[in-house]
Amino acid sequence: MSTIIYPSPIFGPVHSRRLGISLGINLMPADGKVCSFNCIYCECGLNEDHRPSLPLPTREEVAEKLEEKLQQMTAEGQLPDVLTFAGNGEPTCHPHFPEIINDTIRLRDKYCPEAKVSVLSNSTMIHRKSVHDALMLVDNNILKLDTVDTEYIKKTDQPNGPYDVKKIIECMKAFNGHIIIQTMIMRGTIPSGESVDNTGEEYVGPWLEAVKDIKPQQVMIYTIDRETPTQGLQKATHEQLDTIRDRVKAAGIPCTASY
Repeated sequence: MSTIIYPSPIFGPVHSRRLGISLGINLMPADGKVCSFNCIYCECGLNEDHRPSLPLPTREEVAEKLEEKLQQMTAEGQLPDVLTFAGNGEPTCHPHFPEIINDTIRLRDKYCPEAKVSVLSNSTMIHRKSVHDALMLVDNNILKLDTVDTEYIKKTDQPNGPYDVKKIIECMKAFNGHIIIQTMIMRGTIPSGESVDNTGEEYVGPWLEAVKDIKPQQVMIYTIDRETPTQGLQKATHEQLDTIRDRVKAAGIPCTASY
């Protein structure tokens, strides 16, 4: 089983299926994973298999390393399309996430004003006003909503603390459309033999109704792209993704599918 543990605090640039040339900002330690979810499909592996020994990068370290990289990319004539908060866990868990967002926007404006600032988040911290306000400042506020089924969330996303999907949806609505919903669509079973297939109507229908209620600016659906830490998971088919995408678009919401 191969997993990806990203350098910290800056990695890449990498080519993102959804975002273009992306310079990564990892607010988690460089030698392990820290996340409020423990997703069975995470390319970084399961939390328990990658406990870090290093501390979180400081706000000052993130700004310093980001500026160094942007200076280098400017000199090389290769500016990023996007500055993406991602990496080894949930970025909004960092205690100085709001301040780091402010620093990043300042550096973006200085070195690559055409680039977008994106945050990939599992939505677990969006009830915090400081996190909400910071996410309102970024260009692409990309929040996870894999399903509205509580048992499926427990089985696949495996939250490490209390998680009320109804409250998450209400917090998503509070962004007043400044939100991109990202959803993992997959098939297969886990070692216990239980299905993790969320391509069927029992999952898609209620999820779509929640999406309509949230009124996001866009929806991104995607499927497994790399080896997963849990065996038995399978990619959704092109046809399944296309069908779900077309239903979202039919509701008047822009939607992309990544295969």
